[in-house]
Amino acid sequence: MHIIGRTDFADFSEFDLQDVQFKVDTGAYTSSIHTCDIREIVKEEETYIEFKVLDSSHPQYQDRIFVTKNFTKRTVKSSFGDKEERYVIKTKIMLFGKEYSIQLSLSERGNMKYPILLGRRFLSKKFIVDTSLKNVSYQMKKHSIKIDTE
Repeated sequence: MHIIGRTDFADFSEFDLQDVQFKVDTGAYTSSIHTCDIREIVKEEETYIEFKVLDSSHPQYQDRIFVTKNFTKRTVKSSFGDKEERYVIKTKIMLFGKEYSIQLSLSERGNMKYPILLGRRFLSKKFIVDTSLKNVSYQMKKHSIKIDTE
């Protein structure tokens, strides 16, 4: 088990995103990612969702549309206590040099400081949270890249 701090950076190969900052939220059950232009579409009698990851105000925004039929809809309680229906997708996240499966609810988080929240469902049995630490995985990644290039 790795010790993870309150914030860090992760890679998402499916979205071609590296070093995207996230916040650990042990109060949240589900992890979430900031997306925009989320909508359901029907193609050849199958339902898909399409969305853009991040938004134009984020430096890593790419204006690419992602489409998947691998999604569910769930009722999620927001940080304000309101219940809302959200799409949840499965993808991969890279932390501490290891790729993990993760379920992410799609949420428009443009007004939030961190575009990604990691919740208890993902953290459980993989990580111990130490809130006095920050960017542990990122520092390990930087150190490993420095060693590899020397």
